[in-house]
Amino acid sequence: MDKPATFSIVGGGGFRAQYFLRIAQALPEQFRVSGMVVRDESKGQEMESRWGVATYRTLDELLARERPDFVVLSVPPSSAMNYMLELAERGMPVLTETPPAPDLDGLLRLHDLLTRKGARIQVAEQYPLHPLQQAREAVIRSGMLGIVNQVTVSISHFYHAVSLIRKFLGIAFEDVRIRAMRFESEWVAGPTRSGPPTEDKLVKSERDLAWLDFGGKLGIYDFTKDQHRSWIRSNHLCIRGERGEIFDRRISIQDPSCRQIQLELHRVNKGEYENAEGYFLQGIMAGERWVYENPFAPARLYDDELAIAECLRKMAAYAAGGPSFYGLPDASQDHYIGMLIEQAIRTGETVVSERQPWSESF
Repeated sequence: MDKPATFSIVGGGGFRAQYFLRIAQALPEQFRVSGMVVRDESKGQEMESRWGVATYRTLDELLARERPDFVVLSVPPSSAMNYMLELAERGMPVLTETPPAPDLDGLLRLHDLLTRKGARIQVAEQYPLHPLQQAREAVIRSGMLGIVNQVTVSISHFYHAVSLIRKFLGIAFEDVRIRAMRFESEWVAGPTRSGPPTEDKLVKSERDLAWLDFGGKLGIYDFTKDQHRSWIRSNHLCIRGERGEIFDRRISIQDPSCRQIQLELHRVNKGEYENAEGYFLQGIMAGERWVYENPFAPARLYDDELAIAECLRKMAAYAAGGPSFYGLPDASQDHYIGMLIEQAIRTGETVVSERQPWSESF
């Protein structure tokens, strides 16, 4: 980019909105925040003082003073639709949070009122853009695993996990049969969004398991609520193809000469031991090959921030006329399948998806 991409944020300065502010602060040569909509005046003043960004009480006020390349919506799904409709009428590209609507009716309305009318909207699904996921995807694209036909995802909940399952299996909008169950036990209360635990106590643990049969390809969903923040539960991902598998960071392959090959996905960090280049992720290697190189180095961002920064980078290109990277159809499909998983858990019955209107052009 010749100049920083400018974006405005609609949101009250909450947990998610501050991701975008931190990234812009860390990467001033790539991104600039062009105002925020914060409805509460006192909170707006707090955001101005903390982040040095102008705030406005309404979207009209912001757009009368600012000229962003696109707008980031960091509001609940129930509030996002009205903002999307208003911004679409103004021809403004939008990057909205996941999920784009709270339920199936909302997803269908988005398709009718926005996608069919050519609204320029993308969704900030960051999980496939994490450095390790991009590295795994590069291994798949290399052909080392052959055709991938099984994926187990134990990383995050519902639509986030579904986005990874579909990505790694190469699934578009094919039908799926889902069986699922929930297992309840106890574990110690761990970290939350508010920070580390302050009391040692046992709380209920809910582990959800689901089998997603796409006909010749299998996705397995395995997630315990708050697992991604837990100190005592590990995240896990396994990708299996005809010739090999990726099991977390280990790659196991049998080559055409019937030799066994094993590689590790190795993170290369600067700033460790005697290295004085600053502390940041340089990239990820598989053997002698770089399968991910951090485009935001040497900014000191952690993986989730790097993934959201990649969303912003792709959104800046999209707003300038580039390709869609995760539009409403894909986001709607992932959320729809996530809701079907919830239904299968709740009812104990096999649930079969139905073709939805947003898949009609694929």
